[in-house]
Amino acid sequence: MSSPFLEAVSLSCERDWRLLFEKLDLSLLPGQMLQVAGPNGSGKTSLLRLLAGLMQPTAGEVRLSGRPLREQRAELARNLLWIGHAAGIKGLLTAEENLAWLCALHRPASREAIWQALAAVGLRGFEDVPCHTLSAGQQRRVALARLYLEAPPLWILDEPFTALDRHGVAQLEAHLSAHCTGGGMVVLTTHHSLTERPAGYHELDLGQRAA
Repeated sequence: MSSPFLEAVSLSCERDWRLLFEKLDLSLLPGQMLQVAGPNGSGKTSLLRLLAGLMQPTAGEVRLSGRPLREQRAELARNLLWIGHAAGIKGLLTAEENLAWLCALHRPASREAIWQALAAVGLRGFEDVPCHTLSAGQQRRVALARLYLEAPPLWILDEPFTALDRHGVAQLEAHLSAHCTGGGMVVLTTHHSLTERPAGYHELDLGQRAA
């Protein structure tokens, strides 16, 4: 069996002097999708931030390809696409400018590729529109357009379906499933019940792991 690409070993997390979870183990192989579930306050976003290297655990460690994540920041940056609960879009920039800026951090994209990605999420004609004039759903689509550019294998997504209409939800579900089928990996939180799941789908309910 292949070794995990991403794994957590005996992971514990404390926020505001409250232990959210402890001794948590998980692993993620190419082709797998992990949905992190649980009630509000159970530590779903905290776990995603730990896996993305944005927080340090109270105990235990996260490993990338068998080595501690803290030793592989550059490798993580090459392999990770993170989209948080907030869209992370700058209102004064256009949709194209936002994507160009975000991509420039790790994987620069051409203008043609950016326009194609925006078209893929239903924003053809909005490329030069300042994002503060867009609806919440359209701003979310700008953020999700990154998934249609040349993307790294590991996607960590916090509530990616927020503000999307029914068509947008169905489209994103299909795209996430296709990414896993092609050997990619997805870790996500969502209150939405997924109707399209790849063969490698599994769920972690933090509500059952409360410390």
